[in-house]
Amino acid sequence: MPTVKVYIPGTPGQYPVIIEPGLLEHAAEHLTAYAGHQVAIVTDDNVAPLYLEHLMTELSSAGITGCSIVLPNGEPTKCQDSLNQVYDFLLDHRITRADAVLALGGGVIGDLTGFAAATYLRGTHFIQVPTTLLSQVDSSVGGKVAVNHPRGKNLLGAFYQPELVLIDTETLNTLDARQIGAGLGEVIKYGCIMDRDLFAMIEYCGCRPGLVSLYPEIIARCISLKAQVVAEDPFDTGHRMILNFGHTLAHAIENAAGYGTFLHGEAVCLGMLAAADWGEQLGCTSPGIRERILKLLENYQLPTVLPDTLSADRLFPSMVLDKKSVGKEIRIVLLDDIGSCHVTKLPAERLLSLMEHLS
Repeated sequence: MPTVKVYIPGTPGQYPVIIEPGLLEHAAEHLTAYAGHQVAIVTDDNVAPLYLEHLMTELSSAGITGCSIVLPNGEPTKCQDSLNQVYDFLLDHRITRADAVLALGGGVIGDLTGFAAATYLRGTHFIQVPTTLLSQVDSSVGGKVAVNHPRGKNLLGAFYQPELVLIDTETLNTLDARQIGAGLGEVIKYGCIMDRDLFAMIEYCGCRPGLVSLYPEIIARCISLKAQVVAEDPFDTGHRMILNFGHTLAHAIENAAGYGTFLHGEAVCLGMLAAADWGEQLGCTSPGIRERILKLLENYQLPTVLPDTLSADRLFPSMVLDKKSVGKEIRIVLLDDIGSCHVTKLPAERLLSLMEHLS
C-alpha cells in the first residue's frame, strides 16, 4: 500500500496520500481520526451511484454520521451557484469546524468542495477521495481549490490543503476512454517538465492498454513529483508555476469553448503543444520537442488540433487574465528539453504574435 507524504511548510506536519486498489472497501478506518461527529460528502451524479451508498454504510459502521449532497457532473458545476448549494447543505446539517467535508469525485468536485471547506466557518477538516485519473495524479494534492468565473477558469479560489487523500485505483475501471485520456494529459505534463524517465516510459509503452498495470506506480510517481514542488513553493509564487505547463492556453480554451466542451486534460494537451512551439520559436526549447510530444499524444489518441473557431483573438483575453500574469507581462512555462523547464515573462503582444501559428 504505497503512501506518499506531502509536507507543506507552515502547517502542522504532513498529510498522507494513501494509494491502494479497493481502498474504498475499508475507507472508514482512515476517516475516524478526522471527523469530530459528522462527515459531509460532496459528490456528483456520475460518482454517487457507484460509491456513495457504500461509503455511507462504511461511515455508519464506524459510528460516524454521514450526510451527502449530489451535484450534476461536469465543469459547469464548478461555479458560484454550486458553491452556494454546498454552503446551504453544510448549514442545513449543522456541520461544525470539528467535522469533516469530503470530496468524492474528480477534479471539479475536489476543487469546489475544497473551496467550500476553506471558507465555510473559516475552515473545516477537508478530505479528498479522487475517483478520476486526472484528480488522482494531480488536482487532489497541493491545496489549490477554486471555482470558475465566467471570465476565466479558477479565478476565485484559495490555497487549502486536505488532511488526507484516499486513492482507490480500482475507481479507474469505471472511467470512459475520454476521462482516462484527460488524466494521461496531466501525466504527460509531469514527464515533460521534470521526469524524462516517466516520459520515456510512456513513449515505450506506446498505447493505453500497456499503461493499465502501471497506473498505481504512475499515480504515486506524479504525486511524489508534485509534493516536491509544493513543499518548495506552497503558494505558487515561484517554482510551483512549472506545474502550469500548457495551462495558460488550456484554461483559455476551456473558457472560450464553454466549460465542459473540453475536459481539462484535453485542453492541457493542446496547451503543451502550443507551449513547445512557442519555446522552439523563441529558441529556448530544443528543436524537435514539439514533434516528439505530438507523436506521443497521437499514439495515445489525445487531442492535437485546435478547432478553427478558437482563434488567437478569441483566446487571448482569457490568457491576459491568467493568474501568473504580472502587469502587462504574461508568465508562461516553456521547456528546455523533455524533463526540464523554466518560467519566463513575455510582453502580452509578443505572446499574441507567437499565437499566430496556433493550429
